[in-house]
Amino acid sequence: MKKVFFSLLCLSLGTVAFAQTATPPPAPVAPAVDPNAGVFKFKETTHDYGEVPEGPTAETDFEFKNTGKSPIVISEAHGSCGCTVPKWPQEPIMPGKKGLIHVTYNTQGRQGPISKDVTINSNAQQKTMVLHITGTVKPKPVEAATPAPPPAQKG
Repeated sequence: MKKVFFSLLCLSLGTVAFAQTATPPPAPVAPAVDPNAGVFKFKETTHDYGEVPEGPTAETDFEFKNTGKSPIVISEAHGSCGCTVPKWPQEPIMPGKKGLIHVTYNTQGRQGPISKDVTINSNAQQKTMVLHITGTVKPKPVEAATPAPPPAQKG
């Protein structure tokens, strides 16, 4: 009896293990794209500041046009760090109209290469868009210390 029970137990476990490995997981379902939604058409998605001095903010505008059939509403935009701050239109961008994403980068204390992203979330066909800023922050020039005036001579 023990042999029969043990055999049935092994057969059951083997069947369950086989069934779990033989069944492929369901394929992920891609979100449906609304063919009538707005469509971002950016002039550029990467802006190279080149060399900028440390201290003042570096600013640029990313211009886009809505080439879709419905208004684009940008719900949110954020930089990849606190030094990169985007401003975006709060009103819907109608089909055929243009809009701007204004990006400010704080260079203070950030010498060296710039490589930051701005992520935009909207109702457009491209639900999420990523814009890039690049460049190099040059250190502030070292100011030469002004020599102290010579001491006054008593005469």
